[in-house]
Amino acid sequence: MKFPRKERDRTQELIDTIDACSLTELEGIPLFEELEDNISFLKNLFSDCSDFVIREFKQRNSVHAVAVFVDGLIDTKEVNQALKALMVLEDGDDDIQVIEEALLPVSQISKVRDYKKLLQAVLSGDTGILIQGNTEALTLGIRGAEMRSVNEPEGEAVIRGPREGFIENIRTNTSMLRRKLKTPRLKMKSLVVGRESNTNIVVSFLEGITDPQIVDEVSQRIGKIDIDAVLESGYIEEFIQDSTYSPFPQVMYSERPDTVAGALLEGRVAIFVDGTPMVLLVPTTFWMMLQANEDYFERFQMATLVRWLRYLFLFVSLLTPGVYVAITTFHQQMLPTTLLLSIAAAREAIPFPAIVEALLMEIAFEALREAGIRLPKTVGQAVSILGALVVGQAAVQAGIVSAPMVIVVSITGIASFTIPHFNAAIALRMLRFPIMIAASILGIYGILVVLLIIVGHMANLRSFGVPYLSPIAPMSVGDLKDVFLRSPWSQLEKRPSFMGIQNARRMDAGFVASINQDKGQEGIKGNSHSNEEGKS
Repeated sequence: MKFPRKERDRTQELIDTIDACSLTELEGIPLFEELEDNISFLKNLFSDCSDFVIREFKQRNSVHAVAVFVDGLIDTKEVNQALKALMVLEDGDDDIQVIEEALLPVSQISKVRDYKKLLQAVLSGDTGILIQGNTEALTLGIRGAEMRSVNEPEGEAVIRGPREGFIENIRTNTSMLRRKLKTPRLKMKSLVVGRESNTNIVVSFLEGITDPQIVDEVSQRIGKIDIDAVLESGYIEEFIQDSTYSPFPQVMYSERPDTVAGALLEGRVAIFVDGTPMVLLVPTTFWMMLQANEDYFERFQMATLVRWLRYLFLFVSLLTPGVYVAITTFHQQMLPTTLLLSIAAAREAIPFPAIVEALLMEIAFEALREAGIRLPKTVGQAVSILGALVVGQAAVQAGIVSAPMVIVVSITGIASFTIPHFNAAIALRMLRFPIMIAASILGIYGILVVLLIIVGHMANLRSFGVPYLSPIAPMSVGDLKDVFLRSPWSQLEKRPSFMGIQNARRMDAGFVASINQDKGQEGIKGNSHSNEEGKS
């Protein structure tokens, strides 16, 4: 069937006037029935694109067809098998419905009618098949791009626990989560963001546990993003967070499937972004940033002790330089006489006040830490460690800074490394500077004022409607079992109530009661003894 002349003129006019454009501009443009028009359209659209392949071929019944794909994103062997199956079609087998249902040896096949959906699939790694006389095309899910192997995440290493981490391929990542949660209630909603990048995004949650309003809010915020490209999950994080200018992260990220699975079981939502191993988790609370996934793999006594250590070093990391500046500048009477004389003797030849000392050393330490991260791994650690030792020793001998200040900055740096999540440690590193400046002006009172401002700001923060300091503010007594303490699993029978989840109970209450009642081995002995008495 041929187009009428007027229709052919409009088609040719569209082909002639088309210029490089985004897929959004192709929405609503249907596929042409004449294959020559489709080929001209694609060649004009992808001119100077050497990796975009248009493979024309004829079937046995002389029906003209074409396969379109991106070289490097497809599995070449699978594409060859699909084309071989198409080339041996008999007369009457050129109907797109027949080909889809009975002829192609491919498990994932979809039909599309417009250019946006076709090219969206092809540019993501699928193969498009267009056949003469059909206004529909087939997309074959036979992707085969090179990808990084699954390894342990370097930023979230554990002693006990799984050794696998997400990679840059979104389907590999969702499959790793699916292996953790083998349930049809694990839902994965697909979205596409970015006019030029057309980045695939998957919103994952557990139906029946997660609050549907949170899922809708996450999907709406992502759907409203209008930007030319999304190259990493950090783009999405900044767009969907509640408070842009807050130093505290309101979106948590992780490379570990077990961490993401645990978050979903608490009623949270995971956001997968194609091209990055970082998976976003919302809603987020401040206390999540001080918890490591390994807390739930070790015995509760050890996990609780380590948590207390993190809370202690959180205050050490945040306050130690400011407290030192305040005491040496305004509150010398707070120190024992011997310690005061020792510090005074060390600072006698220093030409700068304590605040200048602190700022110099903190900035130098941050520069060394950044240099250690950016340099190659083989030399990065050596440079950061030796640089800190050499710079600190040289500064003390030159009389620029005092030895106690070097000790304070070193302790502060070590304390910041105990924070499990990097983005939370960054917030503490940034807040350390205003605290030092306030301490140099008002002493301890300045530190208290800044702390009150910080706590007030945190109490006012929300992450998708959830208060940032939950379950401390507002207080939820039942949820405190997993904040300062990590209670035994037998006492964590309920999920966090502040999440607004649908199913609060995570385990059978009768099971927990039976364990506590039987008292382990004593219960087994008691039961066996009663059974023997019953038999006698």
